Amino acid sequence: MSETTILSPSKPSFIKEALRLGKLRLSTSVVFSSVAGYFLGMEVFSWVQLLLLIFGGITVVAASNAYNQIYEKDRDALMNRTKGRPLPLGTLSLREAWFIATFLLAVGLWALYVINPMTAYFGALSVVLYTLVYTPLKAKTPLAVFVGAIPGAIPYMLGWVAARNDFDIETGTLFAQQFFWQFPHFWAIAWVLDDDYKKAGYRLLPLASGRSKSTAALIFISSALLVPISVLPFMISMSGMRSVILLALGSLALTYMAAKLYRSLSIKDAKTLMFASILYNPFVLVVLLIDKI
Repeated sequence: MSETTILSPSKPSFIKEALRLGKLRLSTSVVFSSVAGYFLGMEVFSWVQLLLLIFGGITVVAASNAYNQIYEKDRDALMNRTKGRPLPLGTLSLREAWFIATFLLAVGLWALYVINPMTAYFGALSVVLYTLVYTPLKAKTPLAVFVGAIPGAIPYMLGWVAARNDFDIETGTLFAQQFFWQFPHFWAIAWVLDDDYKKAGYRLLPLASGRSKSTAALIFISSALLVPISVLPFMISMSGMRSVILLALGSLALTYMAAKLYRSLSIKDAKTLMFASILYNPFVLVVLLIDKI
């Protein structure tokens, strides 16, 4: 008689699950904007500052992601997009998740503080707004997106603050670009994933009418706002005419895609806008960096 041995799947490594909890890939992509901000603002290059910014930025963003997953673990289990995360799966305990998040936050803020206290302050502010304000508001009101856009815009200017140890008009311009870009970006995502979000009680589209003409009109307006904002770097002598033309054309292209969504109200056009907005952000950074060189 043959016997069948049933092997239980091995538990993933703690390190691997810790990286998934902190969304390492997303954290690294967010810090790209901080690095770009550093190069835009730097007057004297410092490898030490840059490496501290990268390390501190990644760990602080990862801590925010971890705290977010701790708070939303029950809702994450209800959505197809998030039910495979470590806490809903049980591959990390809640105590382990708290330890990982707190450790990442501590070492991240320490690294940013070594650069200068102002950088650490803005890093801490982004974590507080994201985890203690934006995350709880997500299930209560679509206005959460406006709150979430603030910590979402901080990494871009964080690099400038790290390089200059100052908050000036250039810093505010970088913040404004990143802040307003997030509305067409996140509303396009919310349009695509609206059905999945509703399973967990989230309503992230700006209007109760959901995938409607009124909602699409707001997405169009938020995209169109990027056109005048793209001119700001030129107005404050932060970039030249060639750069501002490229930025304006990029903003117009994004607005055109938002207009297509307004006409069709289709998930296909929402996906196009979503992917275009993902490309738009590094496009802006690269244009400004090339202009400085």
